[in-house]
Amino acid sequence: MLPSKVVRKKAGRFVPVLLAGLILAACTGQTPQAPSVNIQGPATGTSSYYLQQVQQSPDDNKADWQLLAIRALLNEGKYPQAYQQINQLPQPLSDVQRQELQLLTAQLRLGTQDFPSAQGILAKLDISSMSKDQQLRYYGLKIAANQGRPSLDLVRMLIAQEPLLADKAHQDNIDATWQTLTQLPPEQMRSLAINADENTLQGWLDLLNVYKANRNDPDMLKAAIGDWQARYPQNPAAKTPPTALGVVQNLQPASTAKIALLLPLSGQAQVFASAIQKGFNDAKNGLLNAAPAPAVGSAQNPVGLSGDSESNNATPDASQPSQDADAVVSPSAAPVDGAASTPADATDSAQPATAAAQPAASVTTAPASNAEIKVYDTSSQPIQQVLAQAQQDGATLVVGPLLKDKVQQLADASTPLNVLALNEPEKIQNHPNLCYFALSPEDEARDAAHHIWQQGKRMPLLLVPRSALGDRVSKAFAQEWQTLGGATVLQQGFGSAAELKQGINSGAGIRLSGSPVTPAVNEPQGITIAGLTIPAPQSNTPPAAEASGGAVDAVYILATQSELQLIKPMIAMRISSRSNVALYASSRSFQAGAGPDFRLEMEGLQFSDIPLLSGANPGLMQQAARSFNNDFSLVRLYAMGIDAWTLANHFSEVRQTPGFRIDGNTGQLSATDDCVINRKLTWSQYRQGQVVPAS
Repeated sequence: MLPSKVVRKKAGRFVPVLLAGLILAACTGQTPQAPSVNIQGPATGTSSYYLQQVQQSPDDNKADWQLLAIRALLNEGKYPQAYQQINQLPQPLSDVQRQELQLLTAQLRLGTQDFPSAQGILAKLDISSMSKDQQLRYYGLKIAANQGRPSLDLVRMLIAQEPLLADKAHQDNIDATWQTLTQLPPEQMRSLAINADENTLQGWLDLLNVYKANRNDPDMLKAAIGDWQARYPQNPAAKTPPTALGVVQNLQPASTAKIALLLPLSGQAQVFASAIQKGFNDAKNGLLNAAPAPAVGSAQNPVGLSGDSESNNATPDASQPSQDADAVVSPSAAPVDGAASTPADATDSAQPATAAAQPAASVTTAPASNAEIKVYDTSSQPIQQVLAQAQQDGATLVVGPLLKDKVQQLADASTPLNVLALNEPEKIQNHPNLCYFALSPEDEARDAAHHIWQQGKRMPLLLVPRSALGDRVSKAFAQEWQTLGGATVLQQGFGSAAELKQGINSGAGIRLSGSPVTPAVNEPQGITIAGLTIPAPQSNTPPAAEASGGAVDAVYILATQSELQLIKPMIAMRISSRSNVALYASSRSFQAGAGPDFRLEMEGLQFSDIPLLSGANPGLMQQAARSFNNDFSLVRLYAMGIDAWTLANHFSEVRQTPGFRIDGNTGQLSATDDCVINRKLTWSQYRQGQVVPAS
């Protein structure tokens, strides 16, 4: 038996252990502590988790958990459920809760494409009382509500957001700021006004000027950027350069020492090829007349030719290809077998006009050079054989071919040469050494969708020929319209001129209604900005725009000049003078021979065309008009040849630099990720017998 002293000593050692066990038992016997909730911080849980917490939490915490659940539902694209939870929030809410609710409501409006409502909500919020996480979401929502339209205000939002970001999101912000700056419209650049304390913005604008002044010389650009970094060491772009600018600094220009020009030199497409070849060679040889000229010679006031009169149009040249009602001012209109047509009335003689020309625009053309140009005929041999011969001859860059089938064959072939194709195949293939440049009616339709959307119209009707051309244009417009956030587009087809005249004689006019266009189905895309994701609605949740209704407020017309003279009065028969229906037309309707009577008849109608035909360079327009007997279709192709020379000389920048733009004679040129060259056209309007810039 142990002595009592030993027993007491061992028992003493167990007292702390016993007490610890009792405390632990007491703790485990209590109700588990509820997780903390902070609506001003990040929300990393799922909606189901937060909704479960709503059910289990005491009343004083329910609203906080519900707000987190709403945020998770929005991030998951479950907009109806989020809306339902918003309606079930208890009242009253605290100031912090109300502010969070406003942020979430703005996000809901964005997710359902109600951009004006989202902008209105965000404009009323006080950012000074927000947490860092809320500020980050606030700027992300404001940027998303801007819908990607380049503006100085968007640049300011991106600058304000930048200090809140890190890692990839920070680089994305820098890249987005630079891309927005490079895409600012010329009118905004001419009227910039910044505050004295906007040092960061001033630094960005100076960087843009440095880039524009030196972008054609990589060595000068590197030196100029180094000097800029010394002057603005604290600017975000000095510490973290934009990715695109880094690419430009390290860019190796594509060689243009020997250019192979691939064109059809026989057959009906030859007339198109000749116009492009002349533009290409004139630009290469520095023969462009860029000197200012009086109004005579602009597209609005074409050059008068001998024998022209106000009442008599010249007979089309019999040597030109046969005309076709479906022909368009585009190489893509040429059938793949080589047949091609010029537009109806395209060779009408010019009449004097009193129209006001567009203000002078800045057009970029690559300088003349002593590059060696060799033309290869694609009419007489397979494209693979032509490419092999060009490579054997030492060509460093290929421009062409022109016809769709040849472009498709080239895309399917494997060539190490850089290629600027002068058309687009039906299905674009992305190759690192291939770009596509075309004057297509689909391209015009996509540009029209942007123009009409920016003018605040939301219910467009397309009036197009009942033909394959009309269907192609309708689908291109509708697909771009829905990409912008628009609802269903209506289409109405029209027939021959005789059919249109019958409609006028009967007094029936044209009803502003039609059948829905069904574009190619694309999966809806969400928006992700600085880590904030605004997903597209789930498939069972149609976006708000689909539910919108109302009368047609815009009509886009694809018609020749003579067809338009019949269509416009037929529309006037069905609408009142006080109607807000705006009329738009493609370049198909803008041809030489339009006298003052026609311009008065077209009062109010807006139409698109290339800058060269819109008064950007009256001297060059006069030169081109004389060369092609005022055939606007060939003038457009001549301008395409000029721009092809410029694109060839900037091939590396166009192919590798995101956001790179050229102000060309056929439009403001930019490239998609697949290096399809997009063209932003010039819009004009008939007003009191004159042609003026569209308002």
